[in-house]
Amino acid sequence: MAGQQWDIFCRVVDNYGDAGVCWRLARALAARGQTVRLMIDDATPLSWMAPRGAPGVQVLPWPGPSEADEADEAGDVVIEAFGCDPPEAFVAQMAARALPPVWINLEYLSAEGYVERSHRLPSPQRNGLTKWFFFPGFTAGTGGLLRDSSVPADFNRVAWLTEHDLAPREGERVVSLFCYENPALPALLQSLAASPTLLLLTPGYAQVQVGSAPPGVRLATLPWQDQEGFDHLLAACDINFVRGEDSLVRAIWAGAPMVWQAYPQQDGAHFAKVQALLAQWSAPPDVARLWQAWNGWPEMAWPGLPDRRPWAAAQQTWRTRLLAQDDLATQLIAFASGKARSQG
Repeated sequence: MAGQQWDIFCRVVDNYGDAGVCWRLARALAARGQTVRLMIDDATPLSWMAPRGAPGVQVLPWPGPSEADEADEAGDVVIEAFGCDPPEAFVAQMAARALPPVWINLEYLSAEGYVERSHRLPSPQRNGLTKWFFFPGFTAGTGGLLRDSSVPADFNRVAWLTEHDLAPREGERVVSLFCYENPALPALLQSLAASPTLLLLTPGYAQVQVGSAPPGVRLATLPWQDQEGFDHLLAACDINFVRGEDSLVRAIWAGAPMVWQAYPQQDGAHFAKVQALLAQWSAPPDVARLWQAWNGWPEMAWPGLPDRRPWAAAQQTWRTRLLAQDDLATQLIAFASGKARSQG
């Protein structure tokens, strides 16, 4: 589908993850020869995520192109990210095309069993169009993960940290913290204090919650990073604590030991998401206990930090397995191309 027009609709709900995923997808599609319009209701996060933009990607405010725009016809492929519902006027344009666009609802990332069952299912619409559900995921029966090469093979972590005035001292490990509100933070700080640690605090909840640290933990506050800078940050650290969808995937590609915090939900629905992900990559038992405690498992004592060597080995094994699968952008292009041929 070289040179096809892709329209991505995105609503920024909270925490910037929606914008982050949609921008990475737009950039990945454009890098594969597609032309992309990203319609987003709040482009503010892109000012620091992607300050230089990307060739082949046009950012438009929601609801998208105006009627006066000569290029206002719906694209060949329309992606609504996370069930955001494209504007009715635009859907009407989709239905008016001689060859209807391939309409894809890109869902949230999960390791739960319903993902494989629901991936690529059609949803016929009243206007005659069909919406297809597309699920990213961690297995061959899913749509795969977003992947690019923003971290070069010869990346020098010490040089990057030094360039950003974050050089570790002799014998000091480097740990990044990107989190939601988390009552387990005091326990984590005490565990980190057992070995000399430089703790890098990302903007937001991490910096708000960690005002001081015990002896043995040196704090450094970070500014907002663009996406390439964030990828480099994760690649430069010995351990990464991350949250949400986009940062989970980036931490996997970074390859260092990691701990993921799911978005906390009052009904405990996030426990199932964490447990499914742990089971999917066969996490070592001590790593699984750490993830569970970090995610607020009921009545669970803080387990401390696992031995880093087997933790790192398990992380690398998982990463290698995921790298063998086709990435999300590649799968989307193949899927859309197949549906377009069948419609034509």
